[in-house]
Amino acid sequence: MTSTTRLTVAQALVRFLAAQYTERDGVRRRLIGATWGIFGHGNVAGVGQALLEYGGVMPYHQGRNEQAMVHAAVGWARQCDRLSTHAVTTSIGPGATNLVTGAALATVNRLPVLLLPGDVFATRPADPVLQQLEVPHAGDTSVNDCLRPVSKYFDRITRPEALIPAVLQAMRVLTDPVETGAVTLALPQDVQAEAHDWPQDLFAERTWTVRRPGPDPVELAEAVQAIRAARRPLVVAGGGVHHSRAEDALAEFAGTTGIPVASTQAGKGSLRWDHPQDVGGIGHTGTATADELARTADLVIGVGTRYTDFTTASGTLFIRDGVRFLNLNIAPFDGHKLSGLPLVADARSGLEELTEALEMHGHRVEPAYVVEYTEDKERWEQRVDACFDADEPDIRPTQTQVIGALDALVDESDVIVNAAGSLPGDLHRLWRSRSRDQYHVEYGYSCMGYEIPAAIGVKMAAPDRAVWALVGDGTYLMMPTEIVTAVQEGIAIKVLIVQNHGYASIGGLSESVGGERFGTAYRYRSEDGAYTGAPLPVDLAANAASLGMRVLRAKTVRDLRRALAEARAADTPTCVYVETQTADTVSGAPGTQAWWDVPVAETATRSSAVKAREEYDRHVSTRRRHL
Repeated sequence: MTSTTRLTVAQALVRFLAAQYTERDGVRRRLIGATWGIFGHGNVAGVGQALLEYGGVMPYHQGRNEQAMVHAAVGWARQCDRLSTHAVTTSIGPGATNLVTGAALATVNRLPVLLLPGDVFATRPADPVLQQLEVPHAGDTSVNDCLRPVSKYFDRITRPEALIPAVLQAMRVLTDPVETGAVTLALPQDVQAEAHDWPQDLFAERTWTVRRPGPDPVELAEAVQAIRAARRPLVVAGGGVHHSRAEDALAEFAGTTGIPVASTQAGKGSLRWDHPQDVGGIGHTGTATADELARTADLVIGVGTRYTDFTTASGTLFIRDGVRFLNLNIAPFDGHKLSGLPLVADARSGLEELTEALEMHGHRVEPAYVVEYTEDKERWEQRVDACFDADEPDIRPTQTQVIGALDALVDESDVIVNAAGSLPGDLHRLWRSRSRDQYHVEYGYSCMGYEIPAAIGVKMAAPDRAVWALVGDGTYLMMPTEIVTAVQEGIAIKVLIVQNHGYASIGGLSESVGGERFGTAYRYRSEDGAYTGAPLPVDLAANAASLGMRVLRAKTVRDLRRALAEARAADTPTCVYVETQTADTVSGAPGTQAWWDVPVAETATRSSAVKAREEYDRHVSTRRRHL
């Protein structure tokens, strides 16, 4: 007879999660490293009590905002190459719906996170209960159903017996390199506290193998043939390179064949910036070198990329007649994009087999092609140096000089976290990545407010490394709350606040599409009602200090260099605050090297919109549907 243990549903869940592991390449690690939680009536007596009961096996972290807790879990998961993540528990109601943005971010970026929101009573002792959404035509609907479209797996545990198949399916999805993302197990508050006799085997250690599937021989042969036939091939490295830890395999492939490598936001750092074949970021925020190579490429080799339009300009940049696509991706859905040749495999396995096959043929691109992109890259690096240069150290810095000051300070151990605003574009063009995981820019969802909580997750996963959260004033105001968490836990992140008095990125975009920067500046209203008056007298440095963080103010380039060095050496949470010189216009970076399709008003009376539409019509003719 199978032995059993009597526990509540929540207690059984916590015990189960503490015994789950992943393994890849002989490395085994815990799947659910900790649980974040904010408690209310929907989870305090269930999951909250269980975490108290089993604190010895499941670490708990206290958050301040439910969305931010998901971001912290995602930061941890990305730093752990998706082999480990955190769980997040909330009450029913606002706490649960606050998870939606974080869940969308995790699923869009294909990063695992386990969500455990409370839910309304399964037994319905009263109707409606507090925070219950009444749907007259559907008695089984709650606010948690908002999480269905942004979850890779969703289940509602209305009976104790249902927990076992649900958690097994949840673990399967979290550890699947193709299907992973946000997983939601909605837990009715009465069921959480209900006792049940559980089979002891449920709590035995279980190891989930993370697969490395190799390529199909037929697809591999077609890929090799396509590469050998190409004269101007270009690799586009995406986030899948990092998730697979395929950076060394990519370096070997590029070095052997001489094929240049451009990178998406998620793929930046796949090669070190000084690798001979690295040509920098691609797309709307890419380098002139990478984007010109893309325009003339006859074969685009996508490795672990989704080809999102902004980060690759996939609909307008690859314009050479007859251009073909070869897509090495573990997900068949992405492998078939742009009508490309699919090479469905793990990125590292696929690259290793491609390199071996091409070496057998002695294949390498023509020397003239190597000379061409090498010289272009050298010219681009001179432009980067000019952007970073600060001949007058006693004046207020531009945003690119802020990046340059940080670039000059860090080494390969530092991690840079960013997500939204004008900083991602400047970083993608200019940052010189020194290690495989130094560049942590979340741009699949580009979620304002991500940076500080994600930096906490990264620092928890890499406690010996300097972790920087780079935030503009707009994204800082979205979610500074987790500064309190960093202070409480002694997590020594470094927060760099760049004050430019508004939404600089969207302001620039607005101007380019005839929107005249409407609603993008943080300023008082002027007499005509527009936000064109003096900048608002907000003091974000004082705000950060009020939350318990040590703050260093920098007024000049010289001050900034000194403050950054002091922050880097600090062993407590530390903030550097700087106001940039070009507050209302541009960052000082080179302009975009590729067009991004943002529709413009087809009819308007304002001249700015009319001119913008004329420019749009000129560019839109370059759209390509690759068939």
